Amino acid sequence: MSEVVEPPRFSAELRARTRGDHAEAQHSPYVAAMLGGKLSRAGYAEMVAQQYFAYSVLEEAAQVMRADAVGRRFVLPELSRVPALAEDLAYLLGLDWRERITPSPATLRYLARMRQVCFDWPGGFIAHHYTRYLGDLSGGQIIQRCVVRAYQLPGDRGASAYSFPLIKNVKRFKDGYREMLDLLPFDPAEQRRVIEEAIVAYRHNIEVFDDLGRDLPAYLVA
Repeated sequence: MSEVVEPPRFSAELRARTRGDHAEAQHSPYVAAMLGGKLSRAGYAEMVAQQYFAYSVLEEAAQVMRADAVGRRFVLPELSRVPALAEDLAYLLGLDWRERITPSPATLRYLARMRQVCFDWPGGFIAHHYTRYLGDLSGGQIIQRCVVRAYQLPGDRGASAYSFPLIKNVKRFKDGYREMLDLLPFDPAEQRRVIEEAIVAYRHNIEVFDDLGRDLPAYLVA
């Protein structure tokens, strides 16, 4: 009798298929400068601003997904980032921060893609949700430590979007998140669609960092 080979878990396949794009986003010149403490405070604030625009659309989509039997599984209040990003921008830029930020061309394309797929396709919402929040729960913790040290931020002010006070055990939460992915009622074709959309999401993130990188010389500190 031949041995039955179990197909890979969806969460594992999603992670494997997006690993390269995730790594590329993490190793952009802009991110390298930030992690190395070579980025000015203004340069860091510009990244926070672009994240604010992205999360505003994604969390707007989450409110729509509350009415969807599948999408609502990933509407998780523990992950809400927009209020923290607003607080960070107020600290970094001042009370008039809303008048001082604009989405970059790459961010505008990213927002347009999320509006196209995240509001009426649960798989698209989940794909973009995965790329953003799982990244914050992993590499985002490293970014927070680096920027708190580089800009001498009191507590986590200016970097509070990387804190998740409602999550007591990050590893357990991430494990539970991956279990939810594995339990999704998606057939193989839909799983492939979600994976491809996650790759698209990562590509948009890379383009956002590329846009930020074009102004990198002005943001570097001696």
